[in-house]
Amino acid sequence: MTMLDRADVGSRSAPMVDPFGRRIEYLRVSVTDRCDLRCFYCMSEDMTFLPKSDLLTLEELDRLCSAFIAKGVRKLRLTGGEPLVRRNVMSLVRSLSRHLQTGALGELTLTTNGSQLSRFAHELADCGVRRINVSLDTLNAEKFRTITRWGDLAKVREGIDAARAAGLKVKINAVALKGCNEDEIPSLMAWAHGDGMDLTLIEVMPMGDIGAMRIDQYIPLSMIRARLAERLTLVDLDETSGGPARYVRVAETGGKLGFITPMTHNFCESCNRVRITCTGTLHTCLGHEDASDLRRPLRASPDDELLGHAVDRAIGLKPKGHDFIIDRRNNRPSVSRHMSVTGG
Repeated sequence: MTMLDRADVGSRSAPMVDPFGRRIEYLRVSVTDRCDLRCFYCMSEDMTFLPKSDLLTLEELDRLCSAFIAKGVRKLRLTGGEPLVRRNVMSLVRSLSRHLQTGALGELTLTTNGSQLSRFAHELADCGVRRINVSLDTLNAEKFRTITRWGDLAKVREGIDAARAAGLKVKINAVALKGCNEDEIPSLMAWAHGDGMDLTLIEVMPMGDIGAMRIDQYIPLSMIRARLAERLTLVDLDETSGGPARYVRVAETGGKLGFITPMTHNFCESCNRVRITCTGTLHTCLGHEDASDLRRPLRASPDDELLGHAVDRAIGLKPKGHDFIIDRRNNRPSVSRHMSVTGG
């Protein structure tokens, strides 16, 4: 049975509401743990990736996403690793786009490093993707190679141009790195806003292997915001894109600037998100070691009754919030899994 032939889960699927009354409407799905870059705050240079046999097939990913859509998910984001390096990933995107056409899904989007965008931008737009996030921490080519260990900034810039030409709205995500790109943030913002793109800044998160270098990379975004406010007019906005960012309007540029602050101010009170790894593991909180295996019930039955029960049990255990800390004494992460495994 092909992905397009598979019937969607019936309307009897119960909506997902966690123990704190938060309705789960946003699903982030990692389609691969692999990436063609090695950003030093995300993964090791010599990463050992999962055997391909451990990954859900594209058809299984389609069925899993469809089950969540039937249970009330309105926003679906594909992540990685780098999602566009997964072989035939566009067949999954095109299949999932049927939920946009029926109105069951409000938005289908993805987060990418931009390296493959020049190949796929027009096809993404044709599948109903309207906006994407591109992870980019610097506009300095040499610094970009240092951060990514071997990335080509020109290729990413080309991909961003292709996305914008295809009609995709692009938001730039930048991790604030102490002593690395913190002084470049004003120019990065000016570039993004000058080209009609929003910019969101992200604090370094203590996930995966953490050493002295990771600790030294952390800078609170409250400090970055205070520096910007000395030169610019930042107007708080009462709006959200469905994610954890809090936004301001920069009067001088007219653009939006977002702050994702898992360390200095967690964003848990309104959390409507869950994450699924490329192996079918459900994480209801980014900052906890919780894990619910959805691959087993997915493969145990051709219908989704067992899967639905497993999802309901997991949502019923979703914690109120996370408590990320950087353990400077023991150099230990708050969460042992790498961000590339969880899904960016």
